Amino acid sequence: MTDSASVLLERLHDQHGPALWAYCLRLTGHDRARAEDVVQETFVRAWRNVRRLDEGEGSVRAWLFTVARNIVIDDWRSRRARHELSVGDVPEGVGTDDVTDRLLTSWVVAEALSTLSRDHKAVLLECYFRGASVAEAARRLEIPEGTVKSRTHYALQALRLALQELGVGA
Repeated sequence: MTDSASVLLERLHDQHGPALWAYCLRLTGHDRARAEDVVQETFVRAWRNVRRLDEGEGSVRAWLFTVARNIVIDDWRSRRARHELSVGDVPEGVGTDDVTDRLLTSWVVAEALSTLSRDHKAVLLECYFRGASVAEAARRLEIPEGTVKSRTHYALQALRLALQELGVGA
């Protein structure tokens, strides 16, 4: 590895390491050892792709978070495959929904929401999560309806940006 590549990786680790560590902890259900492995593997992959990261295409943090997420998903899938048994006749109507993607998506959305201001979170909570109309949200938040509309607009923009930074595409 060249000196410039090692400097770049050191800079990436300094800039994104703490956020990546926190993200990996959440992805692994706060399994510290597993989170350490995921962070380490993520930076190994960054080292292997250092030229692409150095070119500055897109968000490096988004790339790191996406790689970490993919590592966790791949590990989960391979563990599940090792524990599955082959059966000749699967009973009708019995099955479990795979909630992994929904769980990971909810973690990413929660991470993105945590970056929003209190006012933006409040308006999104009322309008999207509680299903309140603009009038109901205005009454509950004790603000004018126009303020609910504008805060919702700017909150969604901020949320979209936060999700992009976390590697979630449109």
